[in-house]
Amino acid sequence: MNKDISQAELEVLKVLWARSPISANEVVIALADASAWHEKTVKTLLNRLVAKEAVGYEKDGRAYLYYPLVQQADYQQKESLSFIQRVLSGRIAPLVAGFAKQQKLDAKDVAELKQLIADWEKEQKHD
Repeated sequence: MNKDISQAELEVLKVLWARSPISANEVVIALADASAWHEKTVKTLLNRLVAKEAVGYEKDGRAYLYYPLVQQADYQQKESLSFIQRVLSGRIAPLVAGFAKQQKLDAKDVAELKQLIADWEKEQKHD
């Protein structure tokens, strides 16, 4: 992926992650409820994502079918690490502490965090 993805481009990517390959018109329809974007705008966003090598396409008769070249999990990890580095100087503890203080963590979140820590500790012992 060559460049950063804008918020608008991310909305298009989310549609493609949910179902692909799909045509530009299907992307327009999928985004119709969430945005008031004109068909031309969506096609421009798709072209930008193709140029950034985040989206690929194949010709299907007279239509083009678009699909993501970047996996959602990979994108989320890259963006998470970038955010943590930029905002929190690379430390994750302040982020989790902030969520805990604001009571934004539920029991499921806490259980997942505990499991991640346990897995990490187990991995460290084997190294």
